[in-house]
Amino acid sequence: MNEGDVVLVALPQADGRPKNRPAAALRQMPPFGDWLVCGISTQPRHEVEGFDDPIRPGDDDYVASGLKAPSLIRLGFLAVLPESRLLGTIGTIAPARHERLLDRLRAHLSKNQSTDEPAQPER
Repeated sequence: MNEGDVVLVALPQADGRPKNRPAAALRQMPPFGDWLVCGISTQPRHEVEGFDDPIRPGDDDYVASGLKAPSLIRLGFLAVLPESRLLGTIGTIAPARHERLLDRLRAHLSKNQSTDEPAQPER
């Protein structure tokens, strides 16, 4: 397992039930090596523009990602899971996309809360 891999993992949904779905492996966390992952969705209506990252056919890393449909890497859909819960790797995203996701998450976590928050999508 490597940073930037697209993995299959059971993530809890809004109703609390787990569902197997792809996720981007962002970073391995100390001290036990658990993985910070963000869920990937095929629902473009959930996009928080400028925060989430769409990945579509025609993108340089779309084929390598292993995704079967245009998708949305959702930075607001995070989980920290032990590696044993990751069901396998289906592909990888480009290093530039991985770094962009980390930069966006870092910027969001380090800024003061203000009125310039991204709009909240409907569920």
